[in-house]
Amino acid sequence: MKVVIPAAGLGIRFLPATKAQPKEMLPVVDKPAIQYVVEEAVASGMTDLIIITGRGKRAIEDHFDRSYELEHKLRDSGNTEALEEVQRIASMADIFYIRQKEQLGLGHAILCAKKHVGNEPFAVMLGDDIVINDHPCIGQLAEVQEEMRSSVVGVESVPKSKISRYGVIDGKKVRKGLYKVRDLIEKPSPEEAPSDLAIIGRYVFEPEIFTYLEKIGPGKDGEYQLTDAMKLLCRKKGLYGLKFAGRRFDIGSKADWIRAIVELSSERKDISSELGFTINKKNR
Repeated sequence: MKVVIPAAGLGIRFLPATKAQPKEMLPVVDKPAIQYVVEEAVASGMTDLIIITGRGKRAIEDHFDRSYELEHKLRDSGNTEALEEVQRIASMADIFYIRQKEQLGLGHAILCAKKHVGNEPFAVMLGDDIVINDHPCIGQLAEVQEEMRSSVVGVESVPKSKISRYGVIDGKKVRKGLYKVRDLIEKPSPEEAPSDLAIIGRYVFEPEIFTYLEKIGPGKDGEYQLTDAMKLLCRKKGLYGLKFAGRRFDIGSKADWIRAIVELSSERKDISSELGFTINKKNR
């Protein structure tokens, strides 16, 4: 299964930190956010990746490329651990890059990958969502897609105070954690929300999604919204929502980015002893 990772956004919410670097390269402990996403895909057996980039995103390509000068320096200094790590990063997947020449929204970014994806189910993973679990989130969705032969999106329960930040599903429960989606509402008020199940940045789509992406017109700010195409997909072909297992960090939020750094650092033996505190998992 191919994976599309949209990474062309400007990262305005993190200015000035993202003025000269991609938001996907913001470090979470000692890895850029997008590396967590790529590693999740690889852990699910998905090694054919398409990253949708834009102007100013060259650092992403450089990160996943070989760095012979750095490797030479590490080899000469005898730092084999760091050498093996940088070589692993460059070889863990086949990564292709497609430039989104205009900022026309998430729907348009995914549509840019149509020729490469072809007529097969494919995954979409947003670079500003990190999900931590032994059973990778995108792998959980792929299993549901294979079982149901239908597109599936990752959902999680969110508090009313945050519901207006997300697309929200109106779903009928099929079994524990799985819902047949009847409708989707983009960024509803707490009063308008049909549930507390918000769509997060993990999807596995049947190839028909491209048909609906080509049918929709521009919405707010002239952007082509993925949610509009998903609403059509839901009505015509069907769509499921999976309440996935795992801890999610929204790296598009400054508070959640800091929470990710604190929590993940506290779980690292090489760092936690110097921090002087640990996170109580039961209180998360």
